[in-house]
Amino acid sequence: MCAKVSEKDPRLDVENIKYPGETGDVLAHYAKPKGSRKLPGVVVIHEVFGLNSHIEDVARCIALEGFMAIAPDALSPVGGSPDNDDEARSMMQKLDSQKTIKNFVAAVKYLKTRPLSTGKVGVTGFCWGGGLTNQVAVNSDVQAAVPFYGMQPSPEDVLKIKAPMLIHYAEDDERINAGIPAFEAALKKAGVDYRIYMYKGAKHGFFNDTSPPRYNEAASKLAWERTVGFFNERLKT
Repeated sequence: MCAKVSEKDPRLDVENIKYPGETGDVLAHYAKPKGSRKLPGVVVIHEVFGLNSHIEDVARCIALEGFMAIAPDALSPVGGSPDNDDEARSMMQKLDSQKTIKNFVAAVKYLKTRPLSTGKVGVTGFCWGGGLTNQVAVNSDVQAAVPFYGMQPSPEDVLKIKAPMLIHYAEDDERINAGIPAFEAALKKAGVDYRIYMYKGAKHGFFNDTSPPRYNEAASKLAWERTVGFFNERLKT
């Protein structure tokens, strides 16, 4: 859980940008603290509902913690995310998965090469974006990865992960949780530095405060504190 942060918050520089990706220009929401000091970066990956105001708000929350944050729109190749969740979900299902992964890996490169970047970048994402966070960890040189209730990569791909991981799961999430044992075994085999947290009584999507049926305030607050602490530990030292 993070407090709502306005696009006009005087502490931040906020803009909607484009960066070069596998499929052409990728649309993204970008935020960083005002000033000229160098900062680590964090890529924020949205749910299956596309890039919306909730995820843009999460990016601004991360920026207030002292990071350069970018929230790319996976639906950029088709003009960007619509306002309608059902329409967005349908469009998301038609994306080319490998090209989509490369578009998000390109976001890592974008942050690493910004003039005010320290060169250290982390990634976090939720639901569909949790699965993409795992894939970015497999396919890039990020320094930290924090997936929220995301689909796990194959055991063979886990062997490619070099970044330390902080992994959040909801207790009431049978489909996603079925993949935990094989994922954890592969992480151990690969020697990945990882931590797994299971949130008791929480449902899939518990971090999203715009979805009352799924939102769990206590779990969301604790997961956020752990996430920020992890990024501070891994990206600022």
